[in-house]
Amino acid sequence: MRALGYYLGLRVYACVRGRTRHEDQRILHAGVHVVVGTPDCVFEMLSSQNLYPDHIGMIVLDEAGEMLTGSFNDEILHIFQLLPSPVQVGVFSATMPPEVLEVTRKFMTKPVRIVVEHDELTLEGIKQFYFNVEEEEWKLDTVCKLRHSLSTYPTVIFVDTTHKVEWLTDRMIGLDYTVSAIHVDTDLNTRDTILREFALALAKFLSPQITWLGVSMCSKHVL
Repeated sequence: MRALGYYLGLRVYACVRGRTRHEDQRILHAGVHVVVGTPDCVFEMLSSQNLYPDHIGMIVLDEAGEMLTGSFNDEILHIFQLLPSPVQVGVFSATMPPEVLEVTRKFMTKPVRIVVEHDELTLEGIKQFYFNVEEEEWKLDTVCKLRHSLSTYPTVIFVDTTHKVEWLTDRMIGLDYTVSAIHVDTDLNTRDTILREFALALAKFLSPQITWLGVSMCSKHVL
């Protein structure tokens, strides 16, 4: 967004954990065109009047299926309730669970639904494999065995909780793998450093929490 905003003359701000409230206040009060943020941080800025609801003309909810069935459900609903009626709403989701349909019913007026056909979902040139690992304790061993067939390719391993991120990282480091980890509690400076090192292939594995989806996967070989 910042790269695009540079050419369009748009000011873009990332409202996420890791920055001080004073920094959020200073930048938002100076004025921005686009705010990208996690639901909890955006809700906090709206509630504290550092982000004015009446100044918002559009809200976009990405990965809505994950967001609304996870821990952010309450914050998202509160955000919608704070917004002015004429706001334009965009909802993007790979799945349409009942929670997403409820948002479209309550907060959207005559929504236009664009459904991607199933045969268009798989990107050309990507091979997909499924491994049925029946027991939880077998997963680490399976990942390590797969690692030997992946050469030196950078790899991203998604897991579903902060605890599992830390556990997996510790175990793999103990097995002499070079691993970096990111989850919702990782501070901003550490997160930026880890992503920069991973982009430079200084770390071969990145283990992010599944709800943390801010990693560009374009140049990564294995997910």
